Amino acid sequence: MHSPNLTQENIARIRALFPGCVTEVKGEDGQLKLAVDFDQLKQELSESIVEGPQERYHLNWPGKRAALLTANAPIAKTLRPCREESVNFDITQNLFIEGDNLDALKLLQETYLGKVKMIYIDPPYNTGNDFIYEDDFAENAEEFLKRSNQKDEEGNRLVANTEANGRFHSDWLSMIYPRLKLARNLLSDDGVIFISVDDSEYHNLKKIADEVFGETNNLGTIVWKKKTNGNNMGYIPPVHDYFLSYGKSASDDSLLGFPLSEEFISKTYSNPDSDPRGAWTTSDLSANHVGPYFEIINPKTGDIFLPPKGRYWVFGESDVKKRIEDGRIIFGKSGTGRPIQKKFLNERTSMRRKAESWWDNHGMNEDGTSEISELIGTKAFTHPKPLITLKHLCNICTQDNNVILDFFAGSATTAHAVMQLNAEDGGNRKFIMVQLPEPCDEKSEAFKAGYKTIAEISKERIRRAGTKILEGECREGWRKDIGFRAFKIDSSNMVDVYYTPDALEQGQLEFFIDNIKPDRTPEDLLFQVLLDWGVDLSLPIRKEIIHPQITQMDADSKTEKDNLRKSAKSADKTSFEVFFVDDNALVACFDTGVNEDLVKELARFEPLRVVFCDTRYQSDNDKINVEQIFKQMSPHTEVRSI
Repeated sequence: MHSPNLTQENIARIRALFPGCVTEVKGEDGQLKLAVDFDQLKQELSESIVEGPQERYHLNWPGKRAALLTANAPIAKTLRPCREESVNFDITQNLFIEGDNLDALKLLQETYLGKVKMIYIDPPYNTGNDFIYEDDFAENAEEFLKRSNQKDEEGNRLVANTEANGRFHSDWLSMIYPRLKLARNLLSDDGVIFISVDDSEYHNLKKIADEVFGETNNLGTIVWKKKTNGNNMGYIPPVHDYFLSYGKSASDDSLLGFPLSEEFISKTYSNPDSDPRGAWTTSDLSANHVGPYFEIINPKTGDIFLPPKGRYWVFGESDVKKRIEDGRIIFGKSGTGRPIQKKFLNERTSMRRKAESWWDNHGMNEDGTSEISELIGTKAFTHPKPLITLKHLCNICTQDNNVILDFFAGSATTAHAVMQLNAEDGGNRKFIMVQLPEPCDEKSEAFKAGYKTIAEISKERIRRAGTKILEGECREGWRKDIGFRAFKIDSSNMVDVYYTPDALEQGQLEFFIDNIKPDRTPEDLLFQVLLDWGVDLSLPIRKEIIHPQITQMDADSKTEKDNLRKSAKSADKTSFEVFFVDDNALVACFDTGVNEDLVKELARFEPLRVVFCDTRYQSDNDKINVEQIFKQMSPHTEVRSI
């Protein structure tokens, strides 16, 4: 019931490549485990290894190694569903997770590994103030100031706390680094991440992202104009932010770009000469990079053409002759103009248009502020991203059924944008929002309006945005999913056992009769199982009350069976609460008293997987017989216990 141990997974990958470089060692607990023999690994990589203080190009800062360890370390936590805070819990495919996003990213590793098409994050900008995301490895501001002789024992500040203070860069980098490492795992092969940042950390973020995602996977930087003036701040007013973009793999030239609309296609492509290859448009035959330079002769008129001054042909001489013969190079639509090339619609490698790099007409901060103020009735945020900006980002890299993740959800503009875009184009994009329950300032308008945390504001914005979208014009055929399943990160559902059997006293045994914490519900256990098995958390879930004695009785009609169930209920006959995930993909029952009658009844559904609580069988014989019953009645079913 832990999140994956990424260090051990990395060791397994090294072992697959270099089996002799992985050995067995004893851990601090005395147990054997796998570890890397770095001396042997250096020998294997002797031609390229970088050792010691040798100069090399890299970004380093105090705390980087600790941040990497934090990214890989497993956690004993889970997601607990909150139906009362959700919208359309049973049918929605959207998720909202309240808690630290580092924990959330670890918990999502199994279920959403390689499945997220787009990630957008707007992390807290490094303004030189104390940082709210202080992970376990990071010291607090007070400890740092004393250790670095910036405060004396009486707490008096010895140096100025400026934006250039190195601590703030290191803390910010240590915060973002492990989160980006984990986020990369979730991206699909054609996935894209956008990271919003201002001037203060752009240079560092670019180097970190190059390291995590690979410099060759950098798709470019979008410069977004966020306000009309900089209020006389700085030598050059900071009226822009940056959206750094990276792909999981940049080998596909269709990762980014706007979908070709029917209007664009009809305006751009036509077939005036009834070419059997279909509709086409024209393209210049020359380019400004150095290339072939020769005369092209119009075979019909004898006219001679050279590239314009400073430009060159895009094809070599033999290719040009072949393309003229094939009708792919024409001399204007009249046959007497300059040579141009035909570009056929059905030969496009991508049905997207390239995105521009400068956005000065896609919303500003003031738009985002007014949008959320109008929705929830109070000025909750001062600089949220506007709806049109996030909708634009979603539009250039996602389409129907894609998953979009934002693990710094803030005002939940990303969720709003996903729902709005779906309503407009009929898509079925799904969002996952993660937000820390950061307390609202007690002096803020949001707190006075009853919102205690940022997460509460985020969820309320989604609720109201969904209602508003349904009131407007929606694309025919849209599923109208404006809901979300709300979860909160909590400790594992399993009881913490810190004693070895020989250290237990007789009087303590009653505390370990059940291995489930007493405050946890069956639905809590269900979602922990889904997490551990990597099952999609948005799959439809059906809950049924099953009376094994009734379903095994003979009855001529459904009505008779329903009457039998009612009589059984009134007579207090044994019944069980059973969850069906995606029909029979997973069947789970966490009630006590599980017996052979129930097991046989569940086996009739022939589920792919079935799970029970290890300590909640009616008897040891029932527990022993479970697997045998399924082997006989549903041999393909995987049986598990927690």
